[in-house]
Amino acid sequence: MASDLLSGAQTYDASSIEVLEPLEAVRLRPGMYIGGIDERALHHLVAEILDNAMDEAVAGHANRIEVELHEGNAVTVRDNGRGIPVDPHPKFPDKSALEVILTTLHSGGKFGGDAYSTSGGLHGVGSSVVNALSDLLKVEVARNRELFTQSFSRGVPQGPIQKVGPAPNRRGTTVTFRPDPDIFGSQTLKPARLMKMARSKAYLFSGVEIRWKTALNDGETPPEATFHFPGGLADYLSDTLHKATTYADRPFAGKVGFPEKYNVPGSVEWAINWTPARDGFIHSYCNTVPTPEGGTHETGFWAAILKGIRAYGERVKNRKAELITRDDMLTGGCALISVFIREPQFVGQTKDRLATEEAAKYVENAVRDHFDTWLAADPRSAGAILDFLVLRAEERLRRREEKETQRKTATKKLRLPGKLTDCSSKTREGTELFIVEGDSAGGSAKGARSRETQALLPLKGKILNVLGAASAKLNENSEIRDICEALGVSMGTRFNLDDLRYEKIIIMTDADVDGAHIASLLMTFFFTQMRPLIDRGHLYLACPPLYRLTQGARRMYVADDAEKELWLAKGLGGKGKIDVQRFKGLGEMDAKDLKDTTMNPATRKLIRVSIDEDEPGIRLIWWSA
Repeated sequence: MASDLLSGAQTYDASSIEVLEPLEAVRLRPGMYIGGIDERALHHLVAEILDNAMDEAVAGHANRIEVELHEGNAVTVRDNGRGIPVDPHPKFPDKSALEVILTTLHSGGKFGGDAYSTSGGLHGVGSSVVNALSDLLKVEVARNRELFTQSFSRGVPQGPIQKVGPAPNRRGTTVTFRPDPDIFGSQTLKPARLMKMARSKAYLFSGVEIRWKTALNDGETPPEATFHFPGGLADYLSDTLHKATTYADRPFAGKVGFPEKYNVPGSVEWAINWTPARDGFIHSYCNTVPTPEGGTHETGFWAAILKGIRAYGERVKNRKAELITRDDMLTGGCALISVFIREPQFVGQTKDRLATEEAAKYVENAVRDHFDTWLAADPRSAGAILDFLVLRAEERLRRREEKETQRKTATKKLRLPGKLTDCSSKTREGTELFIVEGDSAGGSAKGARSRETQALLPLKGKILNVLGAASAKLNENSEIRDICEALGVSMGTRFNLDDLRYEKIIIMTDADVDGAHIASLLMTFFFTQMRPLIDRGHLYLACPPLYRLTQGARRMYVADDAEKELWLAKGLGGKGKIDVQRFKGLGEMDAKDLKDTTMNPATRKLIRVSIDEDEPGIRLIWWSA
């Protein structure tokens, strides 16, 4: 991530504009396309290719998909669909459509026309991004009873498309690729994670059979398996909850098209039940693509459930049903929701959050009547759910009464750490606490912050590694005590999200190895002692630059060594020697530069810390403002 902030430039003309070849840009900044270069991003490559195969199945052109993990960190995804077109492209007559799709961003059959009514790869960059980030990619297409093939390396064709020969009994597309170790290092694809991905896709579309195969033995993943689930999400929820006690004998589940009055093609499938045996969750999908950050389809779903349970409470004369909120619904509520929408809009290329505004209305109206009918048909289960949710609401209100919600009152009651520089806002909404590394960084940040909404807490250095530490040792650690007192919360089982004094907690450490270590220790602390804070989206990482490049009056901030070397090779567009300054710490940045690059919501970038549902642990998500 770069803070491409230029100031003081004497000229700004066409020569100032840098142009990268599309796939060169992907290799330079893979995080913009797949969310990073960590293990999750590595597996996201497989998801992009698998999503294309699923689009063929959902469109009714394929009913079988094969996913095979080979030795040497290569993977094959094969479908029996129509096959990628191989004829010359009208706009690029010297290239086949296959080559255009694999080497050109924003190309594909999902931008218009009737090739797909819904798709998970709308952005049109999936295949080309995978190609750019693979040191080897080979495509085989069986189409019109003939077989074609073409190979690529790091996005570059290794020759034109070749006609292999007749293929009378074969159809569809086969993609085999190996992620580039120059990008992903020594990380390897995990059989268990890929098998779980394949199985979840089969749950999401009952009309497809997915065959799994691996040459690797990890001790827990079968070498072969076949997934086909006629019950869809109801089967998925049943398998997830397994034998847990639930308040309803059977889940509220169904699948319907969007109401006819909207005249919009699309459908929603859902399954939900409540249990006292575990924390609640919601896993949502759009066009078979996971949306871990939710979005408008989740908003519409919860609106239908909340209005339905309140209306049922009114019918049975339980006035306390009006107290129930969405947060109460999430307590013990285990839900799955999947929508199929034409031309969905996502936040970010990795499609973590659905942004299609109309989806909330479509989903709410599609689900609401069915939920009312389900509640009326099973009064025993409906009553048990209503009683459980009313208890949750009453408990929440009791906690709120025990602690004054206004920050002004809370400040009087709390013993705040001496080094905390608090903000002036009297409510939690819109406030941010920056946990910074050392007094010098805190000094620069004081001049860069918004006094109304941004607070600062400097730490002396690396906090205690809480993994395996005794509770007494945690309570004795001064840095941990300062964090808890500043946030207004306790640790572990006594943590209460309602007590949290700030809307965002932002870890802001130096952009070096020591800073990354401190950030890791802090994330581990929050993960083990205050996990609901992460689950509800309150924890972030700041993204300070590591270098400042200066050429004459032109100045640029860059995030890492690779980006620095790129701009040194290309130049900044000015004249003369480029001066390179490496920031030893945030304290070396003046307040204006720290504000513009790292703290101002209008110009900064944040990384949201989240929990990886596929592979237990922490993951990071790019987040604007």
